[in-house]
Amino acid sequence: MAKVEIYSWRFCPFCIRAKRLLDKKGVQYIDHSIDGDEIARDAMVDRGSDGKRSVPQVFINDRHIGGCDDLHSLDAEGKLDLLLAEA
Repeated sequence: MAKVEIYSWRFCPFCIRAKRLLDKKGVQYIDHSIDGDEIARDAMVDRGSDGKRSVPQVFINDRHIGGCDDLHSLDAEGKLDLLLAEA
């Protein structure tokens, strides 16, 4: 099973939507709740591949996937399940 991490804010609708998709798929993930924590946000940006400061930001097996729309696009293309199946 893949290692999944999501950087989020508790009340962010896009974060909730992304986590809802992962929950629907039965994925266990690490939720880095970074509400108002600029140091944690900077660490998230440093990990990412595109310099985005927006949340959520999703990582699968330490690979930067992107935000909520990116996650849903991968699912619509049938690619998300393949990434989630990787160890």
